[in-house]
Amino acid sequence: MPPGPGRIFAAGNIHTLDVTLYSVLLASEDGGHTWREAHERIRGASLDRIQFLDAELGWTSGQALSPLPQDAFLVLTSDGGKTWRRRSIFSESRVGSIQQFYFSAKDSGSLIVDRGPGAEGGRYELYESPDAGESWSIRQTSDQPLKLKPSPVAPSEWRVRADGPTESFHIERRRGERWVSAAAFAVKLGVCQQ
Repeated sequence: MPPGPGRIFAAGNIHTLDVTLYSVLLASEDGGHTWREAHERIRGASLDRIQFLDAELGWTSGQALSPLPQDAFLVLTSDGGKTWRRRSIFSESRVGSIQQFYFSAKDSGSLIVDRGPGAEGGRYELYESPDAGESWSIRQTSDQPLKLKPSPVAPSEWRVRADGPTESFHIERRRGERWVSAAAFAVKLGVCQQ
């Protein structure tokens, strides 16, 4: 859910065929006509899911990607996306990525970290936050997949669609039965010439 009329956020990464270079968090205040980078790029990291609880409070999940997904974090805002700050899930460096996260209220957030096959002590970990994602405590570990309760429902008003023929990503908004493009981003940003 975007935090207000005309405000859209998109998260992802900039990468080559071999390596992820930077995360990118984009914001538009005018329905996708113009964009700005809402948070500084994070080297070697990727941003993934975004959730806004209301018009002010929002989160996007991320992790470093080299050599394996590790050091999971959230980038959060409490002013509707004007400013964002990074908060680590772990106190030390660890392999793992955020598989799912959900805030039902400011003081009730949960997330699941997938530590990968063969992780000592359990592959999946459930964490909870009592303070809008500022800090996290582990609540459960399991070798079997964990699910958040209640399971978050994906927003259906917006989507990102890859378009092969134009080599671009389209951010689209539902208008009745149709999807209308709000913005498009080229898959290839440019090529460095030597």
